[in-house]
Amino acid sequence: MECSYFDAGECRSCQWLDQPYPQQVARLEQECHALLPQIPASAWLSTMTGPEQGFRNKAKMVVSGSATAPTLGILDENWQGVDLSACPLYSDSLRALFPVIANFLATLKIPPYEVESRNGEIKFIHVTENARGQHMLRFVLRSRRFVAAIRSSLPALQALLPSLRVVSVNLLPQPVALTEGDTEIILTADDVLPMPMGERVLYARPGGFFQTNTMVATELYRQAQAWAEEVAPATVLDLFCGVGGFGLFLAKPGRRVHGIDISEEAIAAAKLAVLPEDGEVTFAAGDAPSLADEGAAALGGVPDLVVVNPPRRGITAEGCAWLEAKQPGTVIYSSCNPKSLAKDLEMLPNYRVKQIRIFDMFPHTSHVEVLAWLTRADTE
Repeated sequence: MECSYFDAGECRSCQWLDQPYPQQVARLEQECHALLPQIPASAWLSTMTGPEQGFRNKAKMVVSGSATAPTLGILDENWQGVDLSACPLYSDSLRALFPVIANFLATLKIPPYEVESRNGEIKFIHVTENARGQHMLRFVLRSRRFVAAIRSSLPALQALLPSLRVVSVNLLPQPVALTEGDTEIILTADDVLPMPMGERVLYARPGGFFQTNTMVATELYRQAQAWAEEVAPATVLDLFCGVGGFGLFLAKPGRRVHGIDISEEAIAAAKLAVLPEDGEVTFAAGDAPSLADEGAAALGGVPDLVVVNPPRRGITAEGCAWLEAKQPGTVIYSSCNPKSLAKDLEMLPNYRVKQIRIFDMFPHTSHVEVLAWLTRADTE
């Protein structure tokens, strides 16, 4: 992938961009294998890769510059804005939105927030794109000062960008290293963006987590689905379920699925995606490890299959202890941090990795997603 920002030293987010992509993939494989030496070579499936560019479905851009000439991108080490509106990680259709949004901000004369002086109003814009070319746009502001102006001018922006399906304002009043706050003001009739992923449609809501690489994430869910078909579980417990990707791909008539996630926004999105033909599928908001027993009870006892998709810290000792105590027959573990996966596997002595696969969700970086199929050692 060619990137003028990387060549000029203006952005190094893609820290491996100076290496040919096949070499990047080989490096990911070497690092994962080194972290998980107990897993035999025969268990590793071929690495799943996708496009090298234009794959990101979400842009979180810092707004800098001036009220009449804003730029969208990142801040450098001196807190100065670097415009990244032509970043090749985004699709052509997503990049086409950036100048229109910048002009909209300039028309309203919303001053960009300055980190050092803590003055200004607009901090970020977040844009999410689905496979249908529809978009969700969020303005992250310091205060409500320009909410009315954005609301009244929104029809003009929608006329220029008819693909906008969801628009909101997020308030982040604190001077903190975050990209969004707790308050969301929806400005459109729709408050969710449908996200087609293969044979399923999931939903993204403002503030909710959603995988940034639609193609590779779809293959991640399909791999879990294929493993589940081999096991044919009657009951599935999906812990850290997010918007329900794994649970919904595993759903089918005659199978009971229950998902738990701490994010109420994610759970609301998951419930929207349930179809009549999915069988019995339920979702509940709460802390996944703490509610694992309740989730199992909702399924009538210890589930046949447990899916875990934890944050970078992993499922930790609490989650491992629960799995060791309950002994479900199959565990599918989706990890965004092979280091925490390695630690968790050490705390699961009664399980063995039957198959494992790397998914390169973030080309040109060291970040990786790993999906592992665990079976009880006493069933081998």
